[in-house]
This record gives sequence, structure tokens and C-alpha cells, in this order.
Amino acid sequence: MDKIKIIEVKQSIFQDNDKDAEKLRGELKEKKTFLLNLMSSPGGGKTTFLKALAPRLKDISMGVMEADIDSDVDAEAMKEAGIRTIQLHTGGMCHLDASMTRQGLEEFGTEGLDLVVLENVGNLVCPAEFDTGAVRNAVILSVPEGHDKPLKYPLMFQVAHALIINKIDTLPYFDFDLEKVKEYALMRNPNLKIFPISAKTGEGMDKVKEWLENEVKAWIS
Repeated sequence: MDKIKIIEVKQSIFQDNDKDAEKLRGELKEKKTFLLNLMSSPGGGKTTFLKALAPRLKDISMGVMEADIDSDVDAEAMKEAGIRTIQLHTGGMCHLDASMTRQGLEEFGTEGLDLVVLENVGNLVCPAEFDTGAVRNAVILSVPEGHDKPLKYPLMFQVAHALIINKIDTLPYFDFDLEKVKEYALMRNPNLKIFPISAKTGEGMDKVKEWLENEVKAWIS
């Protein structure tokens, strides 16, 4: 019996998305809008981080696009915090691509916003595979998840520009080696900016804010 012919189509799909992502970045540059793609596992603390970040941004106006498979829990949390927001449902998909991101931006409207944060679907695998058209990618890794994640999910740390190690206030309670996670992350990406923080207590938040403010101002200037 003849073998079934298998054709690999993933590469061409990625190529099309990469072209669309570059086009979207060009559109954002013209509009002077900085898009940050924020990724993490479920429960990593993305929403808590954004609620802690918003009041620290004195000269930058921020909006948030919340992406989830379902529900509007995170968007409601943003709204209650006084942050301009929109909820994106992915129709069961565990990531956003450039086309989906563009649709969200068009519905959201970027007028009056210097910074738009795309809070991507909670997942350390799929979101890393698709360029959303963001200017920068950031990943949050929380202490309870363990320090070995850069070894297990290499692509996520390779595509990120910043690693935010969240929940450092819980370090005494978990077997988490802060120096090891830095070592592993830098193995994957020597240019990675690393910020140990606690979104709950505010520790380390000012350094993240300074990095992001510099990135935004350089983009929109």
C-alpha cells in the first residue's frame, strides 16, 4: 500500500503572518502607537502587573487589549482600575496572529494612546510562534512556576525582549533559584532584559516602568 503523502504547510503560514506583522508595525509607527505583546502562563500575573504599571506611567497613555478564549474577567478588572480596555475572544485558538491583532486594534481605536498592551492568551507555547506585529514582546514568569521554564519552553524566551520574573515576594516559599532562571533565560537570549518584580508589593516595578517608557518614547518620537 502506498504511503499517505504529507505536506508541511506551517512554514508558509508563518511567512504570510510575518509579512503581515511587519506591515502592521509600519502602520503603528506612522500612528505613533507602541504595541507591547505581553505573554505568560495562566496565572502568571499579567493582569495584576498591568494594574500596578498603569498608575506609574505619568507621561504615557496606556490601553489594554485582553485576549482570551472566552470570558471578560480580565477586561472587567482593567475597567474597574480605570484603564481603557477591550476584550478579544480567539474562537478557541490559543494565540493571536498579526491579522487578529489588527482587527482588535481597529475595533479598539488607538487615538490618544501612546501604548497599547496586548495581554495575550495564557500559554507559554502557541503565542511565541506567531508574530503579532508588536514592537516589543515581554514574557512574565512567576516564581511558583519554577526556574526551569526557559529550558522547557525555549522559543518563548528567544522571541521576548524582556523577562519579568513576578511574585518574588513568594521566593521564601518555593524552590525557585533566581540566578538559575536568569542563567537559563540568557542561554536562550543573551540580549534579554530581566526584571525581578512583585506586582503585588510593587518591588521592582519602577525599573520595568523606566525600560518601557524609554522604549515607547523612542518609538513615538
